[in-house]
Amino acid sequence: MIKPQRRVIGELDCIVVDGGPNPKVLVVVCHGYGANHEDLAPLSLEWISLLGDQSVNYRFVFPNAPHSLAEIGMPFGRAWWPINMARLAEMVQASAFDELHRHEPPGIDMARAAIVNLIIQAGAELGCKDFQYALGGFSQGAMLSMEVALRGEVVPPSVLLQFSGTMICQDAWSAAVGDRLVQTAVFQSHGTLDTILPFSSAECLREMLKDSDVRVDFHSFDGPHTIDTESISKSGLMLLGLLTA
Repeated sequence: MIKPQRRVIGELDCIVVDGGPNPKVLVVVCHGYGANHEDLAPLSLEWISLLGDQSVNYRFVFPNAPHSLAEIGMPFGRAWWPINMARLAEMVQASAFDELHRHEPPGIDMARAAIVNLIIQAGAELGCKDFQYALGGFSQGAMLSMEVALRGEVVPPSVLLQFSGTMICQDAWSAAVGDRLVQTAVFQSHGTLDTILPFSSAECLREMLKDSDVRVDFHSFDGPHTIDTESISKSGLMLLGLLTA
């Protein structure tokens, strides 16, 4: 029986789910703004089911963001960096996407460093010199995972999962993507009815990746700001590819 563990890795509280006793592939998934590490942890069980016998090779890590949102009425909510949700809504309403895309959030550098430290420590625990890993997230967690992949002081992931993310830090990301993601396969999904992070901004992110010849599987679906069933199955297939990378 698979039993999730609660551990501190680096400086972050984490939920860790091992598919078997001796995992050798690392999968790190970051939750979105206002959620916590319990939000996406059930994905591990769905992926383990999809991976079948090969699931014994995987360790899934779901870190908890460092900032509490209790002061704004979300006692269990966490954030990787503060977001002015009212201002974000204004930008979306006014279609001020250039401002959204070029915004470099204060605190993103600290969040990036925390995930880098987690990857290094979690990778070392696997006991493999050149371990394979996937990195991803939902919404704000997707933005953070892209930031780590493009500007983190760690080898970029073999697989990068972007669930309902968006373009931010456009100048820095565009300058780095061609060099950093040469060996990375990206899965990106976004709902066409997303009113929080517009579908058009997801398309902008996709075009940045494609313009730099990054391998990207873009999945759109008729839905809101969420992860649909097909995204789970498609991303699971990409995780399976880590064993032969």
